[in-house]
Parts: sequence; structure tokens; C-alpha cells
Amino acid sequence: MFSDVSIEILDDHKRSIKPPWNDLKFGHHCSDHMIEIHWDAERGWLRPQICPVRNFSLHPFAKVFHYATEVFEGLKAYRGPDGLVRVFRPELNMKRMRLSATRLCMPDFDGQEFLQLIKKLLTIDNEWIPPYETKASLYIRPTMIAIDETLGVSPATKVILYVVSGPVGPYFSTGFQPVSLFADPKYVRAWPGGSGDRKIGANYAPTLFVQKEASKEGHQQVLWLYGPDHQLTEVGTMNIFVLLKDNNGKLQLITPPLEDGLILPGVTRHSLIELVRSWNEMDVIERVITMKEVESLINENRLLEIFGSGTACIVCPVGQISFLGKTLKVPETSFALRLFNELLDIQYGVKPYNNWVHIIQN
Repeated sequence: MFSDVSIEILDDHKRSIKPPWNDLKFGHHCSDHMIEIHWDAERGWLRPQICPVRNFSLHPFAKVFHYATEVFEGLKAYRGPDGLVRVFRPELNMKRMRLSATRLCMPDFDGQEFLQLIKKLLTIDNEWIPPYETKASLYIRPTMIAIDETLGVSPATKVILYVVSGPVGPYFSTGFQPVSLFADPKYVRAWPGGSGDRKIGANYAPTLFVQKEASKEGHQQVLWLYGPDHQLTEVGTMNIFVLLKDNNGKLQLITPPLEDGLILPGVTRHSLIELVRSWNEMDVIERVITMKEVESLINENRLLEIFGSGTACIVCPVGQISFLGKTLKVPETSFALRLFNELLDIQYGVKPYNNWVHIIQN
């Protein structure tokens, strides 16, 4: 499907100047080349291109502008201490992107062939991947948009599948600091039967207002709740974990389940569950957890830690939650930091683990 690729590489003197590796703002720097693949209902997928980054020329009627017919992914490439470049579990991103596309009636594609194109792009833009000692990485953004030149709520008959990338700095550039959460039950991110478990642009724009409200109150992130029992679902754009002791003093790591469609199936979430289970130190349980239970755990001194997980941060500790006029102080232990360091070492190739990384061969 994508094996026959057209490649156009910039001359060296036309390439962009690299930013300082120690001053990388997320999403502000773009590498030199991109992948672009067109599809239409009559011909299917056309020949892929790897070409210099360029703007698209789209008709004002393009469906992506009006009906948010768009899906995307986010993954990273890391340069290890041995100089080799690794991508962390990209096959899971390909699987999730195909599910997202299906949810929006967009065309399916061969995930393995698309991944090979991404690897080819990384070899071409290898110099954009920061050195290991910076603890920076290259963020990769696959995206699919509907570009039909007609109005009307209907499945796309023309799309562009493309990939751009750019270097990003470490999430915790000033240290592993806990965040404060704003939890207001009147705001809902996702609901059963909706599309909250898919990575589509329409899930993100409605959260901006709530994030702004949280910032006004001095909080860094939103804790998204659902239902009359105030179930914990996600933290900002991250999955959430709760470390606690049960009534017998046994450790449990709790994270909300995926079955009801409220939760995005995060690659980092999936990896942390597998990693902690392999340690055999505690039970890892996917179940509903509510704010009432969190309050009880705090009062009984059985709550040990709450943290979020995602591609950008890996693990993000929580220090407090503002909920219904109360400020709930969340204890801190070293478990989140341990997970952060462990997964970071795997991603950079310091600790090989279960073939979780794909090495990019130059």
C-alpha cells in the first residue's frame, strides 16, 4: 500500500537552523520533512510522498474545518546514550489511530507499512533528534484530515494522511513537581457511547474552557469526573492512577477501566500496567474509583499517591485536588518517580525491555 514512496530531500543549505536543545518549547519547532499521502473514495490510497514541510491549500468547505473530521496520534523518537534512535511501542499508536479513523468513517490503512514510512522519515530527519544528554526527544504527529470540498455532515470521500515532527524538551525541565487539580463535576469530558476513547481533535477543543477556569483558580490541570458518583476518568489529557493500601494493608495500583468508552487507551498507561504487574509487588486493578473513595482513603491514611500518565510527561504526580470547595492534599511517595525513571530508561535504550522500542537503522 505505502511501499512505493516518492522522496524529495532538501539541499543542506535550505534546511532549517536547529534550535538550542536546552530551550525547546513544545510544538514550536518543526523538522525539515514530512509524510503526505492522499486518499479518495474512487482510487483509494495514492503514492506516498516524503517531502519538505509545506503548507496545504484547502477549500474553505473542507470538512475538517466544519465537522472536525480529524484524527491524530502522538509518539516520540529518542536518541540513546549509544547514539541509536528508538521509537517507543509505535505499533500501539498505529492500532489506536486506525480505531480512531474507523470511529469517524475515515479510511483504514496498513499500520505496519505506515510505520515503515515514519521510520524512513526519521532517517531523513535524523539530525533533528536531540542528543541523549539533553533528555529531549523528537515528537512525531501523524494526522488524518477530511478535505472534501463540500459542506454536509457525511463521511469523507477525500483525506490527507500526513506526519510532521519536531524536537521537544523534557516535560519536567525544573524538576519532578506535583500538580494541583481542578475537579468540577459540572464539566464532563466523555460519556458512554461517545468518542472519548478515540484520539480525535473534537475531544480536545471543548476542554480548553475548563482548563482556562482551572488556571484562573491557580491549578495546573483538570481532573475529569463522570456521573453522579463522581468517577475519576482522566487528568487533563492524561490517564490517571491511584496508589493505595487496601483494608489489609496490601498495595494496590488502581486505574479506571477502558470498557465503558470514557478513557483513552493510552500507550503509556498500557505500558505502566504491564511494567508494574511484572514486578509482582502489588495488585494492578482496572476499576472505577470515585471522589468519595479518594476522600475516604485520605481520611484513613490509605492513599499513597495519585499520578497521571501520557506520552508528553510519562508520569506526572498530583499534589492536591480542589473539589466542591475543599482542597484535598494528596500524599507523595517515590513510586511515581520510580516509574518515570524506569520508563524513561526503557525509552532511551538504557534498559532493554520486552522489545518495547523499535531501533531506527540509518
